[in-house]
Amino acid sequence: MNSEINEITVNGKVYVEKGKDAPKAVLKDYCIVRTHSAGVFAGNLVEQNGKCGTVKNARRLWYWSGAASLSQLAVDGVKNPDKCRFPCEVAEVRLTEIIEVIPCTQKAFDSIKGVPVWKA
Repeated sequence: MNSEINEITVNGKVYVEKGKDAPKAVLKDYCIVRTHSAGVFAGNLVEQNGKCGTVKNARRLWYWSGAASLSQLAVDGVKNPDKCRFPCEVAEVRLTEIIEVIPCTQKAFDSIKGVPVWKA
């Protein structure tokens, strides 16, 4: 048992002492990726070599509502999906000048995927 957060793993599942906050589940490769000049994307980061990387199933996060920062967006998702401006998903985008990668929780993944496609 881990004495710092009082958890135990049984048959591959993590159990947390009643009354304690469970750690948020993070998806393996679904991330929010911020670049220096191309903006912010959400998708499956499949490779990264220094500041360059490839994101599959990528949505550009042009404008979001209901999250104070990218960190909150990666944990909680958005509270106002109808006010967000996320264009359609593209199969793949190759990014240069990556400056931040934040893994998303399942909650954030579901929220981002649920934002209606923004079209001009």
